[in-house]
Amino acid sequence: MNFITTYFSVAGTFITIDMVWLKTMAERLYRPVLGDLLRPEPNLIAATLFYILYPIGLLGFAVLPAQEEGSALRAFASGMMFGCFTYATYDLTNQATLRNWSTTLTVADICWGSLLAGFSAWFGYFVTERTGSSIW
Repeated sequence: MNFITTYFSVAGTFITIDMVWLKTMAERLYRPVLGDLLRPEPNLIAATLFYILYPIGLLGFAVLPAQEEGSALRAFASGMMFGCFTYATYDLTNQATLRNWSTTLTVADICWGSLLAGFSAWFGYFVTERTGSSIW
């Protein structure tokens, strides 16, 4: 049961904050650079799969190791590293292959993904600690 609670605390945090970011920044940051490459509406199946899978990665690479160590800082730092590497993979690949992708967009998105993942992992750790049991 605690795994499910922790999963939903990570996923809920990640999705909620990311939706605010995307609503705020889509027209300011992404559309000016990407223009017609952006869909008018997102592909909901792909987005749903991303938002289901990404928190599992945060649990495995950040929350669980932090819990074993008993360190909220480890959850945040490992979450940030996971976010940095995953968002960098996406952004740098796009910058290497897409004509309009900019360095500014790459840097902004990697920084965003790092902070979002770090905070989401920290919050999942916090919830797990507050329930007083291990993730499993």
